[in-house]
Amino acid sequence: MRFSNLIRKIFVGAVLALLPAASFAGVFVSITIAPPLLPVYTQPLCPGDGYLWNPGYWAYGDEGYYWVPGVWVRPPAVGLLWTPGYWGWGGGVYLFHAGYWGPHVGFYGGVNYGFGYGGSGFYGGRWEGGRFAYNTAVVNVNRTVIHNVYEDRTVINHNVVGVRTSFNGGVGGIQARASVQEASYARENHIAATAEQQNHMQMARADRSNFASVNGGHPKNAAFSRPGVRAENQQQRIAQGVRSGQMTAGETRNVEGREASINHQVAADRAANGGHLTAQEHQQVNQRQNNVSRAINNDKHNANTQAHPHAEGREPR
Repeated sequence: MRFSNLIRKIFVGAVLALLPAASFAGVFVSITIAPPLLPVYTQPLCPGDGYLWNPGYWAYGDEGYYWVPGVWVRPPAVGLLWTPGYWGWGGGVYLFHAGYWGPHVGFYGGVNYGFGYGGSGFYGGRWEGGRFAYNTAVVNVNRTVIHNVYEDRTVINHNVVGVRTSFNGGVGGIQARASVQEASYARENHIAATAEQQNHMQMARADRSNFASVNGGHPKNAAFSRPGVRAENQQQRIAQGVRSGQMTAGETRNVEGREASINHQVAADRAANGGHLTAQEHQQVNQRQNNVSRAINNDKHNANTQAHPHAEGREPR
């Protein structure tokens, strides 16, 4: 059995080595290990007109499966919709079929990602005259800010509540197949994930707290309002700690100072690189954010409170 698995790994590795770089970037392999269940989370508020929802999903890295948080992003062009990627069982392995932009939403394995992606098609909105109209029955949109909305509650029936399986085929997988219409959509011209989406995935991979081996399949940050807002999430956690009394004034100054230092680093790096961050800089920022995240968690669960500020004046960690 071990010899058979070894041969399978060598074969799959050889096949992937022949794929072009663009294709390889969207294909991940896990030998005989199914991805975890999809976590339950609340969709953040749409940040503005023209943003489309990208469901969160499990990707695969050197340390196993890691969660790529759901996020609102801008499409590469008006009229395009996002078909989510999905894991499928085939040839004795789980293969990830990368998502793409196109004029229609194609087959995504029957996986119920929620928020309009109930397993087949998309019911979270539609393009109308060059503007995207949001179905507020299934997506989280502020009607006072975004006015091109409608409400169609009949599509909620397309979402199978409680089904959190994250892969297609195999034992325990979703037994769905592409319809004739979905198969025709697969032959349309597609656009791969944008640079913004790819950076979002790289940042997720650089954050160890996203790995299932660390979070047990329950990521702390399951969704963001838009890419690159982890710092905002940290600030919300700090504010909650202050309100609840879990964080002392000294602990708050400590983490706030470290956040300010990270923001200064990001601003300097962007200024030096034409407004962008390199992959290495993304990794460095994520590592520093990981350290701050752990500090916030420790501060909120130690014996120090605003009533017993024993940690005042301590040095930054």
